[in-house]
Amino acid sequence: MSTTVHPAFVPFAITVCGVDELYGHCDVGVSHVLSMLDPGTPQPDALGEYGEHARLEMRFHDVIEDEPARPAPQPEHVERLLAFGRDLLAEPPADAHLLVHCWAGVSRSTAAMTLLLAQARPDRSAAEALAQVVKIRPIAWPNLRMIEIGDAMLGRDGDLVRAAHARYAAVLADQPHRAQQMIMAGRGREIPEHLRG
Repeated sequence: MSTTVHPAFVPFAITVCGVDELYGHCDVGVSHVLSMLDPGTPQPDALGEYGEHARLEMRFHDVIEDEPARPAPQPEHVERLLAFGRDLLAEPPADAHLLVHCWAGVSRSTAAMTLLLAQARPDRSAAEALAQVVKIRPIAWPNLRMIEIGDAMLGRDGDLVRAAHARYAAVLADQPHRAQQMIMAGRGREIPEHLRG
């Protein structure tokens, strides 16, 4: 699996993964880690093997609606990850390598990476930013709530939201069974209306 965005897009390498893949990236020279996990989940032991690096750790559930027992992504979470990205862009080390992970490397991490790339390249469309993420992480299904919050913060006027919906539709064209799974998980807003039943 590819782990880097084309050098013309951003001036650093990128890895997106899940917790069970973290040990596989200990020796690649990661300089920055963005970690998103459920509240109460232990910090992955693998991160202790990464050597010196800058890290942002955030805790929220992979949901897209507010639920009393499961904190959803909030604007302050998105602002913190965008600030982390701005700091990296301001003075990227020559060997800068950003690793973004959540539990499975599918939803929160790919949403975060999409937002970071959109922020880094306001001259490029949201679809191009998300396409870069899909190259790195073909199983990407970005968390819609994070995308919606970031779209507003970055002044993208719905471009990021439209790109996310296009991605969901593309995945469902190959895996239609996922529509019902996402609806049952409370993420029906990510499913095209004609598939909601």
